[in-house]
Amino acid sequence: MFGANLRLLADAYPSVSELTRRLGINRTQFNRYLSGESFPRPDVLDRICRFFDVDARILLEPVDALPRHDAILHGAFLDPFLGPAVAHVPETVFPSGFFRFSRHSFLDSTAFVIGLVHVFRDRGTAYVRGFEPRDGMARQGMSTDLHTREYRGYVSRHDDGVLMVISRRNAMTCSVNFLARATSFENNHWVGYCTRTVREATDSTRATRMVFEHLGRDTGAILAAARSRGIHTAEALQPLHRRLLKVQSPFR
Repeated sequence: MFGANLRLLADAYPSVSELTRRLGINRTQFNRYLSGESFPRPDVLDRICRFFDVDARILLEPVDALPRHDAILHGAFLDPFLGPAVAHVPETVFPSGFFRFSRHSFLDSTAFVIGLVHVFRDRGTAYVRGFEPRDGMARQGMSTDLHTREYRGYVSRHDDGVLMVISRRNAMTCSVNFLARATSFENNHWVGYCTRTVREATDSTRATRMVFEHLGRDTGAILAAARSRGIHTAEALQPLHRRLLKVQSPFR
């Protein structure tokens, strides 16, 4: 049971080598834990449990059945419903690294937002971080400093895609985003939609299509994407983004 649980928890990390380095455990010994050939000493078990935010019952019970009372989504009430989706988002489903994204502007139906976000793992949970475009904030008369523009969120696995709940500081301008992998040459695109938590208005929209493109850790591609961030016309979109967004078709 311990080996099976450890394999499930480790699946959220890009490589066993990186995971063992962060845990401070010898790779060979860790492989023995994974295969069930060996069990860790009490101090090593404590280190593993702290890292993955579980307790010693990981030795005897399925990790999905273990309550995690230190977080709302893993508390006794919500864990059976939302806990597994948040705790286990494998790299194969939604990888870590940088993503370029495109979507319609919520405030201008003729404009598009191009952005860049970073997805990373911490203790098995996938998080997302990015910054609102400076020109978009300026158009709304809002501060354009980094502190104000920053947003963060978490990723969970649902059905055949992933869900991201994202918010700016102090729960401002929250959004709910769903993405599913799209057919592409490099298999590195996701398409879905973004919805924002605002009241209905006749001069703006609350939901629109969105495309995510995984750039990984390709420095050149990341820098190019960073330079293109902001509010643009459809002509500025990447060709595949433009096709997946179906810019001439209304979102339903």
